Amino acid sequence: MNIQIFGNKKSSDSRKAERWFKERRIRFQYIDMRQKGMSKGELDSVARATGGYESLIDKNAKDAYAVALVQHTPAQMLPDVLLENQQVIRTPIVRNGRLATLGFAPDVWKEWE
Repeated sequence: MNIQIFGNKKSSDSRKAERWFKERRIRFQYIDMRQKGMSKGELDSVARATGGYESLIDKNAKDAYAVALVQHTPAQMLPDVLLENQQVIRTPIVRNGRLATLGFAPDVWKEWE
């Protein structure tokens, strides 16, 4: 397994995901989205694995202006706008190759073992 966790240290679900993998001694790479963020290729891969760019949007994100901007963006422009406003992407994003999950999803991760 090649696990990557894209998260936010202030997100309880991100901390729970990190703890879940640590408890099972599964090696992972943690990427703090507040510091680094995702590349365009990573964002595209996650969107394909999770049902599209719209599924990545956290409608309850703290930055209400960015949420409104992203929600009212035309579909063809959404990838670029999401790249610029990654604070509205649901976390954690856990990737295992071409597979990915949004949020805390231990039932799915168990199937990866």
